[in-house]
Amino acid sequence: MRTTIRLDDDLLAAAKKYAIETNRTLTAVIEDALRQHMSQREDLQLREPVHLYTVQGRGTQPGVDLDDSAALLDLMEERDGPF
Repeated sequence: MRTTIRLDDDLLAAAKKYAIETNRTLTAVIEDALRQHMSQREDLQLREPVHLYTVQGRGTQPGVDLDDSAALLDLMEERDGPF
């Protein structure tokens, strides 16, 4: 089947170079890469779900916003911070 895809210029250049080095067509290289990726994805779907355990506590410290990673990092790096 014929289709059109858009690739990053550097990725396309690397794929073309790899195709030449392995004496294969660009199509074969892309097909193999896609097959490998899809088979790994199928392997992931077969895994058992991960169960996360929580512990009781008092929650976060005052002033800690877990949705603001930059502010959280600042708090953790402070010498006299809450941690």
